[in-house]
Amino acid sequence: MAPRAAYPAPHIDADARPLRRVDSETDVSEVEGTRRDYRYYRVRKSNLIGMINWTHVLSTFYPYFLLLLLLVLSHQIFSAIRLNPELVFSELKKVYSDVVHEPILLTTGVKTSLLSFLAVWIVARHDNPVYLLSFSTFKAPSDWKVSHAQILDMMRAQNCFSEGSIDFMRRILARSGTGQATAWPPAIVQCLHGTPADRSVEGSRKEAQVVICTIVEEALRKAGVSPKEIDILIINCSLFSPTPSLCAMVVEHFKMRQDVKTYNLSGMGCSASLISIDLAATLLQARRSARGGRALVVSTEIITPNLYHGNDKGFLIQNTLFRCGGAAMVLSNRWITDAHRASYKHIRTVRVQGNDIGSYNCVYETQDESGMHGVRLGKDIVKVAGKCMEKNMTTLGPYVLAFSEQAKVVVTLLARIVVKFLYRTANNMGHEKLAAKLPTIRPFVPDFKRGIDHFCIHAGGRAVIDGIEKNMRLEPFHTEASRMTLLNYGNTSSSSVWYELEYIQNQQKSNPLKKGHRIMQVAFGSGFKCNSTVWLKL
Repeated sequence: MAPRAAYPAPHIDADARPLRRVDSETDVSEVEGTRRDYRYYRVRKSNLIGMINWTHVLSTFYPYFLLLLLLVLSHQIFSAIRLNPELVFSELKKVYSDVVHEPILLTTGVKTSLLSFLAVWIVARHDNPVYLLSFSTFKAPSDWKVSHAQILDMMRAQNCFSEGSIDFMRRILARSGTGQATAWPPAIVQCLHGTPADRSVEGSRKEAQVVICTIVEEALRKAGVSPKEIDILIINCSLFSPTPSLCAMVVEHFKMRQDVKTYNLSGMGCSASLISIDLAATLLQARRSARGGRALVVSTEIITPNLYHGNDKGFLIQNTLFRCGGAAMVLSNRWITDAHRASYKHIRTVRVQGNDIGSYNCVYETQDESGMHGVRLGKDIVKVAGKCMEKNMTTLGPYVLAFSEQAKVVVTLLARIVVKFLYRTANNMGHEKLAAKLPTIRPFVPDFKRGIDHFCIHAGGRAVIDGIEKNMRLEPFHTEASRMTLLNYGNTSSSSVWYELEYIQNQQKSNPLKKGHRIMQVAFGSGFKCNSTVWLKL
């Protein structure tokens, strides 16, 4: 089903070269000591036993275990019938009589069998796992791609930016970590050929239709799922929310069922994709049908109507970082038909949102002093993001960290409490010199590399990746996917973590993806939010 669009269908150049590794020229995360490769962080299998999620193991394999029990039971019954059919039929009559008249007198064997089947069923269905069947990312055609020089030419063609603003954007581009072939929508690129940029709603709809319909079609094809088999549709697009909604556009284009549940999320920033995943998982697990269901999640950002036309530096950054992109994901909790062919299993999503005025204002859509519409990025965004991420990692830690790391956190916390108590006591008793000699115990920063094999850090900019690499003490191969996504696609907003997962899955050689690996996606958004999701490679 080809997307109906005014633009050429996206394609991948046949002679495209593999993505290459690029180092950051402004890397602030120099790590002391030698660099380590991925083998250093492999944990002994004996130490991993305590980290096994046995509910997951049972929920994954219990259909086969249940089938095995049924086969054994069937074999025993048919063997008994072949040897002594009269005895078997008399026993069946006795069981029937017991069930009808005196169920409490069922034989011990029957009770044990029923109890075993019931226990396995309850425990396995309690976990109700959600699986990722497939995902697809948008690959822009060559006529959408522009270099840094062409981006500056597009800005000059708007006839609204001062030379100071052009020079500011030039310096931001040079330090951004974005490459020389990232995608902008044709409605803006056309100004390079003398045609004014089209910022209309219809121009925005055309961009949305090309991006969304292309990735939806590809994701459904990879999953082997038809549009009519989708039960839940969720689309997140932060700054473009037309009427009818983007969900309505997809339902009409792909002729989905009329009872499909649709949700259109807006205003939630670059972390919205993980919010959509969490919503999809919650809705799938809440379905009453024993068959489960399937959900389609689409994450994108539409650039056409959101070019800032003023000269306030706080707003100009959005013109240099954001690019066209999108991702579509097909999720399912149908363990009978889909679990065995899924690529990943959803382990945990943690969402943290700041509740203070600083968090609310650090990414803010408004007008500048001249009345020009745009998104202002606050100067304290790095500090706010750090606080949200610290809270998120603290919440996520118990679910993914090895027990040894969790124990160190607890011991350090108790030691800090004891030292503080001793310090106050000594001062109250007048022993200031003794109090001064007490040791200062720094908070223990757990090593997430012991529990997570791959990191998909939102490609919000070079400074974002550098800061997380330093604070989490990651190795270069941990942030390689984020840097390569920023280089080749720019900041595609909420979909960036899926470009990174795609790079890890298909191209990364420095830390190859293997069955059983755990992948953590981390994204930041307006509000201010830090969301993380952990997947298990199946």
